[in-house]
Amino acid sequence: MKVKTDIHWILNNLKSKASELSKKDFPLEIAHEARKFHMQIPGYRISPLKNLNNLARMFGVGGIWIKDEAERLELNSFKVLGGSFALYKFIQERLGLEGKELSYEFLVSKETKKRLGELTFASATDGNHGRGIAWAAGKLGHKCVIYVHSDTSSARIQAIRDYGATVKIIKGNYDNAVHQIVKDSEKNGWNVISDTSWDGYSTVPMWIMQGYTTMFLETQEQFSAQGMIKPSHIFVQAGVGALAASVIGFYHALFPGDAPICIVVEPDNAACLYESIQHNDGKPHNVTGSLNTIMAGLACGEPSPIAWNILKKTVDAFITCPDYLAAKGMRIYATPLNGDPFIVSGESGAVTLGALISILTEEGLGNLKTALKLDDKSQILLLNTEGNTDPVQFRQIIWEGSNPVPKEFFTDNREVNSNNQGK
Repeated sequence: MKVKTDIHWILNNLKSKASELSKKDFPLEIAHEARKFHMQIPGYRISPLKNLNNLARMFGVGGIWIKDEAERLELNSFKVLGGSFALYKFIQERLGLEGKELSYEFLVSKETKKRLGELTFASATDGNHGRGIAWAAGKLGHKCVIYVHSDTSSARIQAIRDYGATVKIIKGNYDNAVHQIVKDSEKNGWNVISDTSWDGYSTVPMWIMQGYTTMFLETQEQFSAQGMIKPSHIFVQAGVGALAASVIGFYHALFPGDAPICIVVEPDNAACLYESIQHNDGKPHNVTGSLNTIMAGLACGEPSPIAWNILKKTVDAFITCPDYLAAKGMRIYATPLNGDPFIVSGESGAVTLGALISILTEEGLGNLKTALKLDDKSQILLLNTEGNTDPVQFRQIIWEGSNPVPKEFFTDNREVNSNNQGK
């Protein structure tokens, strides 16, 4: 009899051994350019790489490592890295200074603003990307317009407004907001800074993905300090796929032929990448509907074509998860085993931990665990992409226990390394 599981998964038979695409899109010199720019931003510091050593021992793996982007600048999210670098590259190009290193002081100077004239940057968002664009535009002295969809929480909307952006609420979902901002930007002369791509619009989304690589240069330095060359596995959450393509492309470029095993995790109600790999034709495919999920940052129905072009050749497995696994991940982070660090994680940040624990413990996922070669030697990298970005929902999950795990999937019902529990 088939054992029940709420996780769905597909191993990628489109994966290619070729690494030329990753090397072209994520050359180390661009990663170093992004890092050098970010280091100039006031308040920049390396976000921590945290070791959940006791949790790893409990579930029989070598290590669980968390790159904690909840501590990134004042934004509570990694998104500002991509948005700010895209603005940097946009200004380079607008001034005809491509390839020239621009200092932060130059970017915020009156001279530069006079040369640029009045600019308005625009984007659509589920929350974190828009907040990052609003913050970066404000720091550089430019206007910003952000479109959000009608299900965006009031806390996320207010956080964008707090950085000086004009916010407009669009009926429908994230994809509707993207389509509308493109139309309105053409009419109003706004400059779209989107993390998703479409026909004729790929340069800016690539800049954003390249901006994220600051995280991974930091991560590699932090692993090196631990005597490790690289993680053996990477679990990464996905909306349109930009972050996933960035981290997976970076590691395939850095370790051609020997990259970590890479797993993409999506909400089951907004799994556009899973839908795309299911078709097995190499093309991106959309999902429609409300895209209703607590993982607001991942509620995207249309993959970014340039991200998909990288992911289809580099990902080992695509999986989808119910909302309760994101909530479970949040609670595990917030109530660590004795000796492990406390981590504040939002819904989109925690789903990879919830998925990992399920794969390591659920009987119905034993074949997936084996296929992914998860064992006591595995050193697993997760990205906590956001902290507490929606305080009301955060309290409902952590305090009130909303989105509970069904009883049949309680971890206590599964075989774990019980001798290590609580140590």
